[in-house]
Amino acid sequence: MRTVYLDYNATTPLDPQVREAMLPYLSEVWGNPSSVHHVGRQARAVLDEAHERAARVLGCKPSEVVFTSGGTESTNLAILGAARRLKTKGRHLITSSVEHQAVLQCCEYLAEQEKFELTCLPVDHEGLVSPESLTAAIRPDTILVSVMAANNEIGTVQPVAELGAICRQRGILFHTDAVQWLGKQPFQDVQQFNADMVSVCAHKIHGPKGAGALFIRSPLQPSPLLLGGSHENERRAGTENVAAIIGLVEAMERFIRPPIFASEGLAQLTARLLRLIDGLPEVQFVGSRKWRLVNTVSFVVPGSDSITLLAGLDLEGICASSGSACSAGSLEPSHVLRALGLEAGAANSLVRFSLGRHSTLADVEHVERVLPAVIRRVCN
Repeated sequence: MRTVYLDYNATTPLDPQVREAMLPYLSEVWGNPSSVHHVGRQARAVLDEAHERAARVLGCKPSEVVFTSGGTESTNLAILGAARRLKTKGRHLITSSVEHQAVLQCCEYLAEQEKFELTCLPVDHEGLVSPESLTAAIRPDTILVSVMAANNEIGTVQPVAELGAICRQRGILFHTDAVQWLGKQPFQDVQQFNADMVSVCAHKIHGPKGAGALFIRSPLQPSPLLLGGSHENERRAGTENVAAIIGLVEAMERFIRPPIFASEGLAQLTARLLRLIDGLPEVQFVGSRKWRLVNTVSFVVPGSDSITLLAGLDLEGICASSGSACSAGSLEPSHVLRALGLEAGAANSLVRFSLGRHSTLADVEHVERVLPAVIRRVCN
């Protein structure tokens, strides 16, 4: 049975050249970067260079890059760290109703446990946040806004530059989760987001799992989440994983500019998937046809459920998902689709196809052959 992998929004395979770049730091250069002897200094030099390399890709200062264990930690540091640092100035937070759980759960925790107040902005039927709704939600005590650059479940691309400009005009910190955006959308530098903090993740762009970064515009200094050392300029305690950091930086240099998810080839493939979905009476496309990631096509099949649909596809060799890999196994309907206005039954039948650089016309043709039959079996 052939394998058709259409779950690139969940993770990507480690690029062979990225792996090769990591290998010396799993064997030859193995010191602790905080050690003062020459073995440690060798690792420190590599780590310092990694900050410089990441900064060149992002278009920022090396001191504005904090290496983390991935997108989730980067987002936690941004939201929890900034909110706690600024709580004497205000306790009002704003996010959107379609954020990744790494954002939503941080904001909800602050509201429930630390006496912050939270506003979740609504979205339209395509999953878009309107700048007008953000402007209306801002209060004198608003200290932080977090809206993702691109949605992981349905691929909707948000107007983050405009949202960030609104925050900047009012002196409010703006964070964006760019984990799904980088490597898929045109990128000049991190300034294009108009954000004070930007979350980055390696394994979405053919880097290693367990590596990420957070851009923090100076002089902001979020309160650290991890205590026990002065690593990463006292913003993230813990001995740095040099090999994983090198993998992250190598992937950033290779695959963000230009995007590894090239629109030219992927647009033709996803256009065929869209035509397939539009031709199936049982199926409803979700998301934005105009403002979406070129690699992502999501749909629901009312009257069925995601688990059964995905199992049927897997039996045909097709790897897809029902949205966020971090929510796999959850029995709750997609909060993203509920925010779009879908009722619980339909929201519980989400299927996401997310293509990547190894996706082919043959892969799409296989989906065209088997998807109608899978849906018929599930719905009958």
